[in-house]
Amino acid sequence: MRIEVLYFAIVRERAKLEREWLALPDGASVAAARAAIGGRHPAIAPLLPQVQAAVNRSWVPDDHRLSDGDELALLPPVAGGAGPGPDAIRMTPAPLELGAVIDSVGGHDAGAVVTFAGVVRRRGHHLEDVVRLEYEAFVEMAESVLRDIAQEIEREWPGARVAIHHRVGALRVGETAVAIAVAAPHRGPAFEACRAAIDRIKTRAPIWKKEIGETGEAWVGFGA
Repeated sequence: MRIEVLYFAIVRERAKLEREWLALPDGASVAAARAAIGGRHPAIAPLLPQVQAAVNRSWVPDDHRLSDGDELALLPPVAGGAGPGPDAIRMTPAPLELGAVIDSVGGHDAGAVVTFAGVVRRRGHHLEDVVRLEYEAFVEMAESVLRDIAQEIEREWPGARVAIHHRVGALRVGETAVAIAVAAPHRGPAFEACRAAIDRIKTRAPIWKKEIGETGEAWVGFGA
């Protein structure tokens, strides 16, 4: 059988390609695919134990059995109700506008609207002289994950509405990388839900960032 393998961030960079087709025995597992990929691309073999796998845009364990034509994405660690509206979730290379995020959760039944803006800073996780960040994402899956997070939060904090807009591409120091707005009947739940949103994005969304500094560069989470 043949599967399509997608590479992102530091894995893409070291493999020197974004995607390729891989031949495997019928019924091979994700673990077997990892081994084959590591053998084909020794430069990424040391990274593979830290990389998560998604098959057809759903997270899977290593014992998951693959089928012919499956899409296997190798994803490095990432730096209820009616659900969010059509403009509430957005991955975009364009500059973010906090007003647009607020408008996505607007309404007359919210007593509080809490926002969060994540801004590119000069002192990074690995570098002290950052001049820009480069954000890379598995955009289709990232949008799905962001929507799932928004729906979870709207179920857990009844009456809340959530919007999340996230940048991709190169961002200068001072630019906004992520903007979140939560509208809720009262301020306490609005603050709690907004914090939950950014915490979940940081751990679950397939979005990566690379620090570019005056003296070097580093992928956040790997430092190399």
